[in-house]
Amino acid sequence: MQPPPNWNGSASMSENSPLRLIGERAADFIQSGMIVGLGTGSTAEAMIHALGRRVANGLTVTGVTTSERTSALARSLDIPLMSIDEIDTLDICIDGADEIDPNLDIVKGRGGALLWEKLTARRAKRYVIIASSEKLVIQLGTRMPLPIEIIPHGWRHTSQALLPLGLTANLRMNADGTPYITDGGHYIVDCLTDGITNPRQLATDIKLLIGVVDHGLFVDMVDLALTVNVEGTILETTRPG
Repeated sequence: MQPPPNWNGSASMSENSPLRLIGERAADFIQSGMIVGLGTGSTAEAMIHALGRRVANGLTVTGVTTSERTSALARSLDIPLMSIDEIDTLDICIDGADEIDPNLDIVKGRGGALLWEKLTARRAKRYVIIASSEKLVIQLGTRMPLPIEIIPHGWRHTSQALLPLGLTANLRMNADGTPYITDGGHYIVDCLTDGITNPRQLATDIKLLIGVVDHGLFVDMVDLALTVNVEGTILETTRPG
């Protein structure tokens, strides 16, 4: 996978930075012997760094990664890895999010790994999201566009088919003017909305379109969300009901 536009590598983490604090809190959920889904993006990478420190101190785990970038990071920290096709279930999957609503439905995909992230999350007994508190929204689709992964062939027609759903699609581009390519070899269109009133229905409608691989709506999937504010205070929220 190419790094997403404006991605500058792992975020710097001072000893008491909010990113490091939430990464360490999330890593504490991982117990010896677990098979763990490892997310993609700066917040997930903070957790992976914390997990790497625990592995160096003797923790025994196996990771299943959600992107080639995450695989490279995990290997650099000596975290043992397996592919998703080598496992039946994950004990836990920990990843970031771009938007989190009060029902713990989320939007993902700014990091360009939504398909592999969703495949991995679906195998997890427990799905935990970690994010900065600014990612909390009243309604999805109000903070950022909705990413949708599509096949390159006929991408313009697929983009046009999204319009009746209230989605204005813009092809994600690299800085050099070439289309962004996911690890799976697909394009991503970032779709502007006026706010998503029914995430479950929209998720179904998008998947029915020919040319769509998957989308960044993760509905009824998250068990627990950890969010951290600029002061380093961490809030734990479980799915309502």
